[in-house]
Amino acid sequence: MKINDRNPASGAVADPARSQESQRVERDGRPGSTSRAGSGDRVELSGLAGSVSRSLVATAAERASRVAALAADYRSGRYLPGSEATSRAMIADALGAGAA
Repeated sequence: MKINDRNPASGAVADPARSQESQRVERDGRPGSTSRAGSGDRVELSGLAGSVSRSLVATAAERASRVAALAADYRSGRYLPGSEATSRAMIADALGAGAA
């Protein structure tokens, strides 16, 4: 099978000027091009990422504490889960996972 691609925009022929442009790096280490027109857009996630991280750490600590308390209750024989509550929670969890 022979394919004749006569479309120069297909990427088969590399444009050396374009290749060099994509390799340029600004002085601060960020890749960039020679043109600064329209480069006013900026995204900063550090504040949001920090908040999410703190929330996850707090939640993980609370969960670990709760699991440790339940484990201690179970070992001592004080943890007696109800079969009806357990089955309802299992079904609710399964339905919730299926909807996501």
